[in-house]
Amino acid sequence: MTSLFAETILVTPVGRILLHTSETQLYGVELFISNDFLDNETVISTFAQQVINKLKSYFIDPQSECKLKLAERGTVFQRRVWQYLLTIPPGETRTYSELAQALDTSARAVGNACRANPFAIVVPCHRVVSKAGLGGYYGKTDGSEIDLKQWLLEHERHKSS
Repeated sequence: MTSLFAETILVTPVGRILLHTSETQLYGVELFISNDFLDNETVISTFAQQVINKLKSYFIDPQSECKLKLAERGTVFQRRVWQYLLTIPPGETRTYSELAQALDTSARAVGNACRANPFAIVVPCHRVVSKAGLGGYYGKTDGSEIDLKQWLLEHERHKSS
């Protein structure tokens, strides 16, 4: 028996997000999607609706819990980093070097794992910053990606105070 996969567009305060789901798992969250995708929220499973509801709740109140069943993706090391990211509370940040020390690895390796994160926002790689500033987001160090990282951090700080 094969699982039914769906691509669903969610319109959010930070733009349209493309959600990749099966009947039981989240496979990916894509930001900065092209205009080739129609604006719709066609949902074909109760799990996809659960993902939409959790993300909508996050944009209203980032303190709301966003635990979802995630598909097993990435390397063992990447999954270890992503699991650690889930322990960073909304409104707080950690540096790449703090994560590296906690995971007994390098800051660069942590950064690479964050860049490979297929579950943007749900697995909060935006909460990882450099010692000297924001660091990168989505593999970029300036432009709309950093603007989005800044927005997410401000959203979480504003709502958590």
